[in-house]
Amino acid sequence: MAKFKIAQNPTFKADVEIPRVGGQVIKVPFEFKYRDRKALAALFLSWQETLKADEARFKEMGAELTIVDLTEAGIERQVEQVEALVAGWGFDDKLSQASIRALVETSAGAGDAIVKAYQQAFDPARLGN
Repeated sequence: MAKFKIAQNPTFKADVEIPRVGGQVIKVPFEFKYRDRKALAALFLSWQETLKADEARFKEMGAELTIVDLTEAGIERQVEQVEALVAGWGFDDKLSQASIRALVETSAGAGDAIVKAYQQAFDPARLGN
């Protein structure tokens, strides 16, 4: 009889389609950090709180708010998200805060694609498939 463990592996792998300006998306293998349901909820709540804090700060800035301010905040948020999710990747560049920042700054859709792939990896488990 086969034996199975309840505990999940600490990491899991999924391909992420990274958009490239003026070219085809590239499929890059990623290794993601596993989180149980409570840890995942806490992580998403922290991102929600960061977004609310940014919105409050932007409101205070009023007419002085620029597209540069919005872009910088978005980059910071995506760097934080990718750092929280990714344990390894298939890029030639070694995974580091600097390389994550370079990816997010040079590919406007990369951060969102990584977060989406992470979330989608949980869908089959959540749906019981």
